[in-house]
Amino acid sequence: MNENPNREILIDKLVLNIGVGTDEEKMEKAKLLLSRLTNAKVVETEAKKRIEEWKVRKGLKIGVAVTLRKEKAIEMFRRILKAVDNKVKSKSIGNGTVSIGIPEYIYIEGAQYDPKIGIMGLSAHLKLKRRGFRVQYKKRGRSKIGKHHLISKEETIEYLKNKFNIKIE
Repeated sequence: MNENPNREILIDKLVLNIGVGTDEEKMEKAKLLLSRLTNAKVVETEAKKRIEEWKVRKGLKIGVAVTLRKEKAIEMFRRILKAVDNKVKSKSIGNGTVSIGIPEYIYIEGAQYDPKIGIMGLSAHLKLKRRGFRVQYKKRGRSKIGKHHLISKEETIEYLKNKFNIKIE
C-alpha cells in the first residue's frame, strides 16, 4: 500500500535573524551581511513590546531578518549545517521546527570576512510543513490543523536525519 502523499514532510521556510539592538551602525552592517549571504531582500524587525531595562520600546527597530523558501532555503540550510559540523542539539528541535545559532558568520561556507562588518553571529530557524497546512492561513474556509497531521519532534528528527544526515546531541 502506498504512503499518503499528504503525510510527506516539506520545508516551509528558513529565517535568518540578527538581533542588533538600537545601534543604527550595527543595523546597517547586519543588513549588508545578510544580503551578501543570501542574495535576498532583508527586512528590519521591530520590538513587539516595551522592555525598560534594555531601553527598548514598542515599534523600535532592533534587528534584521531574511526569509528563504524552496531551493534557496535547502541550499542555505546545508551551508549552515556544515558550519556546525552537522550536529544539532536535541533541545533545538521542536514540533516541526529547528533553531540553530551560529556565533560567527565566517563559519558559514562561502562567507568571507569583511573588516567593515566585523564579527557577527546569527540565528537560523527552519520550519517544516505538510501538504494541507495552508488551511490555517486561508482567508475563506480557514480551519485548524488536525492533531494527527501535525509534525511531532520525533518526525522532525527522523526527517532531518534522512534528508540532511545530521547528528543529534
